[in-house]
Amino acid sequence: MIKTRLLIMVMPIVVLLFSFECVIAQNDLGYYNTAAKQNSPLINDNKLVNKSNQLEIERLKAFYTKAQIGVTANYLFSPLVSRDNNKTTFEANSAGATKYYGYDLAYSNGGAYQAMLNVTQPLFNGIRYKTASEQVAVASQISQNNAQLTEHDLEKIVSDQYILCLQDNKQTGYAESMVKLLADQKEILRKLVESSIYKQSDLSLLSIEHQNFVAQLTTFKANYRRDLMDLNILCGIKDTELHELQNIELSLTSTSTKSMFMEKYRLDSINLVAQQKIFELKYKPQINLYANTGLNATYAPTIPNRFGLSAGLSFTYNFSDGGQKQLTQRKTKILEESISFYKDNFISQNTIRKSKIEAEIESFSSRIAIAEQQLKDYDSLLKTYKKEIFSGQLTIINYITVLKNMSMLQRDNAILISQQQLLINAYNYWNW
Repeated sequence: MIKTRLLIMVMPIVVLLFSFECVIAQNDLGYYNTAAKQNSPLINDNKLVNKSNQLEIERLKAFYTKAQIGVTANYLFSPLVSRDNNKTTFEANSAGATKYYGYDLAYSNGGAYQAMLNVTQPLFNGIRYKTASEQVAVASQISQNNAQLTEHDLEKIVSDQYILCLQDNKQTGYAESMVKLLADQKEILRKLVESSIYKQSDLSLLSIEHQNFVAQLTTFKANYRRDLMDLNILCGIKDTELHELQNIELSLTSTSTKSMFMEKYRLDSINLVAQQKIFELKYKPQINLYANTGLNATYAPTIPNRFGLSAGLSFTYNFSDGGQKQLTQRKTKILEESISFYKDNFISQNTIRKSKIEAEIESFSSRIAIAEQQLKDYDSLLKTYKKEIFSGQLTIINYITVLKNMSMLQRDNAILISQQQLLINAYNYWNW
């Protein structure tokens, strides 16, 4: 009985803690990256293009290998005025007049009555289907690669904005600590003024400085709200509430043996070859089997006897078109050289770019270490100053000056940390 009551009391707390963890987990970098990818129109478009390409492959299979079945119907009315046997008569469908006014019977046959079922079956078209489907398959791979590149771009952009929000948050935290510190010091100083250890002007000076930090705090909070809303807009998140973001410490990724950026150039080159193969299909022999059945008559009275069928083969082969095949082959080769040049240029630039970023990251590490040591020194100095204020040995102006310098150093250090994280994010982006 006691265990049951204890379980009943503990369960709501467990559920509450679990819910709290879920809420906090939603506000990390992974949550925003996932939302940005899910809500990206470009990524969605590339996925839909990939699905449509799969349907296009099925269509090509039907076009190149399946029989085409259709119905044709024609009716030609070609009347004439006959003068055979010295009689003038109107004939709606002549049986063979020799003297007449109207279209030549050799042209019109006196009329046409057709209603036929036609079947055309391509033969030996497997190579055409294979070539065309390969080109569509390459297009699908390009769409998939574009989606991956878009996701990679989004991760960098979202991470940059997330780091900016963390910078605002840190600056807000520093400002809050300074506001609290000055508020506490005001109370202490007020008592010292009442004890005639300090002047009322000293208390007024400290109050003014307290208000300055309150103004800074208001600005930093506004900056955080603005940048957080921009992050939500970027990720397509419908949320206007303020959330505490989890801190991140990005680290450099290891150098990859195969850059994912190279995949684009490889696929572009394959696509050129596939397009060339599609063009050269026109130089391959084309054989079709065709057949039809139905009505095909030129004289109305004989229509009941003019139902039949026919079948045959058609053969097409282009063996000369002014050298277009060779010209397109040379054109494709030139375009492949252009792709190769772009690829080599990217590799050279990216090597220099990553080396430059690494040097900047190292420089920021040194500057951050110096700033953090200075902050420790300031903290120790302020502890000493607090003792001197109690004894009236320190001027308020000196105390405020130290606070201002410390506040500026805290702000600069937050910016240094953010800039270093942005550089690491940039390095990881290019080292992909």
